[in-house]
Amino acid sequence: MTRRSGGGSCIAIRTAHSISSRFHHASAASFPDPAICCGAPTWIRKGLPCVCVNKKTSYARIFMNVTPFQAKRLKRLKNRTKVYFDSNRLEHQEALRALWSSTFPGQELHGMISDQWKKMGWQGKDPSTDFRGAGFISLENLLFFAKTFSISFQHLMRKQGARGAAWEYPFAVAGVNITFMLMKMLDLDTTKPRTLVSAVFVHILSENEWAFDLLYCVAFVMMDKKWMEKKATYMEFNDILKSTRAQLEKELLLDDVLRIEDMPSFRLLH
Repeated sequence: MTRRSGGGSCIAIRTAHSISSRFHHASAASFPDPAICCGAPTWIRKGLPCVCVNKKTSYARIFMNVTPFQAKRLKRLKNRTKVYFDSNRLEHQEALRALWSSTFPGQELHGMISDQWKKMGWQGKDPSTDFRGAGFISLENLLFFAKTFSISFQHLMRKQGARGAAWEYPFAVAGVNITFMLMKMLDLDTTKPRTLVSAVFVHILSENEWAFDLLYCVAFVMMDKKWMEKKATYMEFNDILKSTRAQLEKELLLDDVLRIEDMPSFRLLH
């Protein structure tokens, strides 16, 4: 709903108060490995206030202040994004081995540098070189996906039922790109949320510390669905990623989406 008055545009939007109100109450919800508590309050659909916003006004001026608890959760997530993958760190090696074991159960990995990694969709025999764009969190995201939604993960990784070529896009590298896209979409490289989408996500994160990892899984299956529907080529990967981001933003702003599990595309996960 848009009305114009004078030099600015008058828009019915989710305001700081209404965003905050929707998360005022919380109820426990369980999720297999790990256990997750998610908020389930009521979003008031009617009576959205009309806020006049000059086009030059920064989005940040109409968003709420982040509470101390929200700031703590957000800082923890941002700290994860700042960890570079270090092939010399034992815990990073173990996480990479765990990803291999989850992806190819029963198949022995011959080494941290091996042509075997290409089977997973890394660009070369040393996957550590592909983490430079998004860091260690991109490996954590892949591992979370593999362990939490193993059916979807295996389906996408092996491209069951795909048309023709075994690798329409490099699976693992696509995963790293999705992590990077989400980091940008959610303003994780800024001090405060700059968009309504990132502000809404802060509230979801405050109710569920694994919200980013869950959103990653949704983004991956959503991207693959768009890829298959368009019968895209690798040259169109960036276009598919942009389309995926646009749909994620749209779904996060739906009135009845109070947690990642409420997103319409969450049902694509198995």
